[in-house]
Amino acid sequence: MVLPIDPSQIDPNDIGEAQTTLEASHEEAIERVRDAFTDAGFGIPVEFSPSEMLNEKVDREARSASGSRTQSDDADRDPYYVLGACNPEVADRALDATDNTLGALMPCNVVVWEEAPDKQRVYHVSIMRIARLVGMAPDDEEMADIVADTGELVDEAFRTLE
Repeated sequence: MVLPIDPSQIDPNDIGEAQTTLEASHEEAIERVRDAFTDAGFGIPVEFSPSEMLNEKVDREARSASGSRTQSDDADRDPYYVLGACNPEVADRALDATDNTLGALMPCNVVVWEEAPDKQRVYHVSIMRIARLVGMAPDDEEMADIVADTGELVDEAFRTLE
């Protein structure tokens, strides 16, 4: 498959990349991120831990295939957590502006992963910007306003974290 864009040419600002490092336990970092995004005007309708799910799933599949369990049966993923953030007013405008297609990318995920004990990376990219890059959203003034409004909310949340 040939990609329609060259990923190496994408500036992190083009996708609204935001990240920071928190000196905290994994659980404390998740709470801080949840609070920061909630205070900035987002709801968090979806949360899950891919690391727990993958460790459990890989472990279960390895056990059923071999009949016994060994230490290497799990995925051995470090703590990794996804918070699905959504600002209802902006999401409603984005759905209208994209004839509902942007919903396939919702909610706006913020991920927290453990880089080392008591050192957590918080990472986010803008689904609004990415939708424009790949043609799912129009490149017009209405969408530009939606992108700007969402960016301000995310910036506010990250300022709280830093």
